[in-house]
Amino acid sequence: MKENKGITMVALVIIIILLLILVGVSTGTGGNLIKQTKLENLKTNMLLIKVKAKEYVENANFNLGTTFEKLTDETEKNNRIQKAREELKGEDVTSTISSYNININDSSENVYYYKLDTQTLLNIGLSNLKSDEKEGWYIIRYDIVNAEVEVYNSKGFESNNTKYYSLSDLQNIEI
Repeated sequence: MKENKGITMVALVIIIILLLILVGVSTGTGGNLIKQTKLENLKTNMLLIKVKAKEYVENANFNLGTTFEKLTDETEKNNRIQKAREELKGEDVTSTISSYNININDSSENVYYYKLDTQTLLNIGLSNLKSDEKEGWYIIRYDIVNAEVEVYNSKGFESNNTKYYSLSDLQNIEI
């Protein structure tokens, strides 16, 4: 009697189909993991920038003085604001913020937008971060009077056909 050695064509087809199913599932899961990693990386970078920016805006707020809100002399207010703004880091882009395609609806007084480039990030101690046209510009919203900071990225992050730019928005999304 003759012995069968090897694998039948049906068994081979079944094995190939199973391998294709595994590859398909792995590819979908891998894509989500990569997207999740990019999101976490962006959030981490923005949190690092926020911590540094908070220090600068608190120094600026301190320079305003405790009596700033009670001042009636506009010249004195403007002088204090100008002195306080010297504490802020980055390039002032308040007047051109719309050119960065970031959805910002803000008409608050004494709120300023500053763009951080890679060199500025290096100067403030964040040597591993890049801020440029390719990676997306990091932009800080400094609210001097309330000592508040918001960090934006001009490239943003897309999830479920919605683009998110601010750290606050990124903190609340799930992949």
